[in-house]
Amino acid sequence: MSAVSLDRVNGLLDQVTASGRITGAVVLVYRDGVPVLERAVGYQDREAGVPVSLDTIFRYASVTKPIVAATALAMVERGLFSLDDAVTDHLPWFRPLDPDGAPADIRVRHLITHTAGLSYDAGLEQRSAERAVNQGLSDTSLSLEENFSRLSGTPLAFRPGAQWLYSTAIDVLGAVIEQVHGASLEDAVIVHVAGPLQMKDARFHVTDLSRLAVAYADSSEGPVRMPDPWHAKTETFEAFFSPSRIFNSRAFQSGGAGMVGTARDVMRLLEAIRTGGEPLFSREMAEAGLSNQIGDVPGNPGQRFGYFGAIITDPAAAMTALPAGAVQWGGVYGNTWFMLPDQGVTVVSLTNNALEGCNGAYPEELRAAVCESL
Repeated sequence: MSAVSLDRVNGLLDQVTASGRITGAVVLVYRDGVPVLERAVGYQDREAGVPVSLDTIFRYASVTKPIVAATALAMVERGLFSLDDAVTDHLPWFRPLDPDGAPADIRVRHLITHTAGLSYDAGLEQRSAERAVNQGLSDTSLSLEENFSRLSGTPLAFRPGAQWLYSTAIDVLGAVIEQVHGASLEDAVIVHVAGPLQMKDARFHVTDLSRLAVAYADSSEGPVRMPDPWHAKTETFEAFFSPSRIFNSRAFQSGGAGMVGTARDVMRLLEAIRTGGEPLFSREMAEAGLSNQIGDVPGNPGQRFGYFGAIITDPAAAMTALPAGAVQWGGVYGNTWFMLPDQGVTVVSLTNNALEGCNGAYPEELRAAVCESL
């Protein structure tokens, strides 16, 4: 990747920040483990005039998921539990039903691959207070058990293993990790992943308030400082946000959406996975995580799913510039990442713009700019 070719990426970053579409971002591009681009653009706090720096801390949202998945896999390789364990063996309070009303047989494997029959359903947060099920982004004072036990006795969207559907399954996986580890999910993450990789700011709390990016919300007038709470609703997405949740120590640690940290923290994890898993787990486990783990069950067009993210199988069907074999995912507070294993390329983009930085046009524009630079 030459300096000239990376001009396309730099040009995109200049354009989206100058137009105000993206308030602030850190973008890292590594090839064969070497940084070829590390850039901080825009504002960490626009109103206060504080610029983004490479060590700005962002709300990860679903970038939390591969960190928690890696924690689970590290524990599996240490023999602490198995991907084939029944979830009820660890969480007797979590007993949803199959669609036909029979007890559901959810395995840990179903949780980590989003084939458990769970979903993301904003409607669950709009139930009466004693029945509402928090989805991981809005504020709450419930524990993992208090929250997700409310799904016991309710039907799943499908029988476990029958299809793929993005969901709160990694939150339930976090509860399994806590139960097996015997301490908080954050402690397990530090012991098994963040500590060994020196991901010093990847936590369920903010390590340095002076470096925390302000969250911004999309609006018809451009990004606005995110209200708290914020109800985001488009034709294809709905969720309730609370930027202050990260300061609430009583809120359950959401394995699907609850962490904060820097772009370099994320890159450390992705590069460890890309290069064979050390020091977290074996090469075999790392390669499995970057491979199709859901077979041919129904899911997103042109994509399969491993343990960490989606694997592109048909770029045209997936409507992406990424090549077949690429692995990608994001986080709805404004983040996206992707890996091109065949080319040795890993890219992390963290922004403070929900939803544009994850679900808007920007992520695919970035993918195209990088792929055109190869």
